[in-house]
Amino acid sequence: MAELDTSSGGGKKGGKVRTKKASTRVDLTAMVDLAFLLITFFMLTTTLAKPKALDVPMPDKDEKTNDQLPVAASRSMTLLLGANNKVEWFIGVPGESQPTTEGYGKDGLRKTLLEKGREIQQSTGKYMVVLIKPSDKSTYKNLVDALDEIRITAVQSYAIVDITEPELGLLKRDGNY
Repeated sequence: MAELDTSSGGGKKGGKVRTKKASTRVDLTAMVDLAFLLITFFMLTTTLAKPKALDVPMPDKDEKTNDQLPVAASRSMTLLLGANNKVEWFIGVPGESQPTTEGYGKDGLRKTLLEKGREIQQSTGKYMVVLIKPSDKSTYKNLVDALDEIRITAVQSYAIVDITEPELGLLKRDGNY
């Protein structure tokens, strides 16, 4: 509230006539109350950034049946996650073709997943199945990067599987283990 003081200067009678000086005083109590109410309102109604997590579907632990569908080797791509942020991949059975070593990112694994997915789709008419096999020397970041690339390239079917001895031999032979 604003208040205007119009009282005279000294209350003496007679003497010089002086102009009355008006003093103003602004009461900011209501404005401070409003500011705190607004701050409280916005603090309570604001949603903080939620972490973005990738949902990885996992099989039920209680289910004892092994309902595995056979997948043709010609449409299965295996990713071997090795040391030093390297990934080796091959299509089919290990040892039949020379694995290719690449890195992660749009010019590495992403490009390969897109190209090979298109090739398999055109040749077989079915989608590609990707098997991710992390080694003991790979890091958690490597697995997350591989899953991110699979999500970006919209691979329909993928699985995280244990690595086998012949595949470990491929990694050791190429120096990625």
